[in-house]
Amino acid sequence: MEPLTDKQIRSSFVNCTKGEASRLKLPLDFAELPWDDLDFLGWVDPGAPLRAHLVVPHEDGPLGVSLRVPAAGRTSAVRSSMCQICLTGHASSGVTLLVAPLAGSRGRDGNTVGIYLCADLACSLYVRGKRQPKLRGRRQEESLTLDEQIARTTANLDAFVRRVTAG
Repeated sequence: MEPLTDKQIRSSFVNCTKGEASRLKLPLDFAELPWDDLDFLGWVDPGAPLRAHLVVPHEDGPLGVSLRVPAAGRTSAVRSSMCQICLTGHASSGVTLLVAPLAGSRGRDGNTVGIYLCADLACSLYVRGKRQPKLRGRRQEESLTLDEQIARTTANLDAFVRRVTAG
């Protein structure tokens, strides 16, 4: 992923107001992000821990999606779960249901779409083996090449973003 500026990130959001986008806090490690290893930028807002954000490369420029994080204590009793984007298995606390308001009037009317994602939004790093899940200490072996796994991760993310932006 190409490095993004604060302005590019804030202007990319499609499912929140300009005011909400201007108030979001960038990741604490923003200056040290490993851009070459990222397929998208994802983070939990350090100033509002019940908010998370995704910014994905798109043909028309970066596209941002704002998400809600469940409050503590509202997780399921599942012992392990899998991220729907990168297919990494985690202990139950490693995957969370994130909910995005739909873009436009449908989102303002309260319509949302949810997805189970790595709680730290580090899918790109898990796929590349740069971060290991707590469950079993490593990702499952796959027959796909790294490039194929990255393509699958981006396709899964693109499908979710299309659901958020569909009119």
